[in-house]
Parts: sequence; C-alpha cells; structure tokens
Amino acid sequence: MEPSRDANRADLFDPKTLAALGHIEIVARWVVDGFISGLHRSPRKGFSVEFAEYRPYQPGDDLRYLDWKIAARADRWVVKQFEEETNLRATIVLDVSRSMDWSGSPARLTKLAYGEQLAAAIALLLLRQRDAVGLVRFDSEVRTVLPPRARTGQWRRLVAALDDPGAGQASYAADALARAARLVGRPGMVILVSDLLMDVPEVERALRALRAAGHDVTVLHLMDPAERDLSLTGEAVFVDPETGLEVPAAVADVRDAYRATVDAAVEEWRRTLARAGAVYETLSTAEPFGVPLRLAFSARQHVLK
Repeated sequence: MEPSRDANRADLFDPKTLAALGHIEIVARWVVDGFISGLHRSPRKGFSVEFAEYRPYQPGDDLRYLDWKIAARADRWVVKQFEEETNLRATIVLDVSRSMDWSGSPARLTKLAYGEQLAAAIALLLLRQRDAVGLVRFDSEVRTVLPPRARTGQWRRLVAALDDPGAGQASYAADALARAARLVGRPGMVILVSDLLMDVPEVERALRALRAAGHDVTVLHLMDPAERDLSLTGEAVFVDPETGLEVPAAVADVRDAYRATVDAAVEEWRRTLARAGAVYETLSTAEPFGVPLRLAFSARQHVLK
C-alpha cells in the first residue's frame, strides 16, 4: 500500500512541529501550498479564475504557474497571471493582547503564535487568489494598520508587521474593527482572529456596523485545549494576564464550574455573533492550520457568490 499523498501536506501537520521548522513566511508558504494541492485534488476546486496574461516571476509566486517552456526557450522566468471574475478586498484583524501570548503546554504554540501563523497563511492564500489583503493588529489600542493591497510587496509588508513583537495588556476590538471597515471600503470581507477575552456587547456593536456596511465577517475564536477542559491537577493559581488578578484554588474544586462557565461563554458568543450576521468558529491551537484555512477560504467563496 502506498502512503497517502496527504502525509506530506504541511497544512495537516502539527502546528508546533511545523512552526519550529522555519520562519513564519516560509511556514505560511508550506501551509498554503499544501492546502491548494488538496483543493486541486478535490472534485470541487473552489477556484474561479481565467487565464489573462504572463508577468515576470516574483519570489513567493506559486511555481505550478511558472511557464517552463518559456523559461527553457527564452531563459526568462514568467508566470501565468490569472484574473478573478470578482476581486475581493479583505482585512485580517488580529488580537495581539497579553492574553493571547499563552499556551497550556510547551508542546503547543501560544494563541498569539498560532494566530500570527494563521493570519500569514490566510493572507498568502488570498493574495495568491489576487485578492487585496490588509491587516489590523490590536490590543488595548490599534497597533498596526495595513490597507488592503494586491500588488507586489504587500506580502513582505504583512510578514514584517506580523513580526512586530509589541503587545499591550488589554484587548479592545471595537476600534480595530471600525478601522478595518474603513480600510475595506466597498463591501468585502473582515476576518477577526482572537481569543475573545473581551466584552461581548462592544464586539457585537462593531460587527453589526460591519454587516450594515455590507461586509462579510468571520470570527475565528482561538482557544488552547487547556482553556477549554482545565485538565490540570492539584493546586493552582489562576492569573488574569490582562489585569494581573490572582486567585489560588484547588483545580478539582473548580473544574466543573470552570467548564460550565467556558461552555456558556462560547455559546453566548455563538448566539450573539449569529444575531449579528457573522460566521463564528472555535479553533483549538492543537489543530493543523489547514482546518481554519479551509474556514477562511469557504468564507471567501461565499463572498464571491
């Protein structure tokens, strides 16, 4: 029996293992290459493009579209350029607050590292579809604003912004989402990547404003498995990373109440965002990047319908 071709797809690898193999830029390319190869093997490829023209090869271009005949005949590297039936404008809104910089196990990425890698992969996937992609990073204030662009150089600007280590304590999404709305301009797509440790009403108001302006909104709720299950044992000190509040407790005494509280919070987000007209998904930082990448790509296809 031959091994499955999926065994070599980086989008299906363990996130921590994959991220240890290269810089965020390199890993994003591996993830997107694997994801696209999976789409091309699928009966429903999801691409809506027509061949337009050739252009010079640029670092980061998909090598599958390199015209090898021209390269051999004229010693010139060019790629086939495709023109989307509909050009999408999208902005990724990434939470970089202190609570995101946490992991429940050394075997997993922090929520922030996972979110940064995911944002890079989503951005590269959209850029390869010739969509215009922007980025907003926020904590207690807006830290980064990159307007959506599809031109050469945007990928390098996005990666440089994601490399910025600066992050404040609290998270306030309303200003970041409002800024994203202004960046996208005409109806497009906004993707919020966050652990959602923030007030529900302020986020709901901001998302309703985005939907009223005609934007499609996808919220990817990042959670470490330890946050969801509280699998620790013994005595522990629970610390709020954004306020510094410390509460000592025996894990066994609070586990059931903790799980019930988390489940209730997730369900509140699900109901609230459904009312606001946003797509909502919870994501574990133990999941391969291909899982949320498929969600983002599905959201893109929905916008283009």
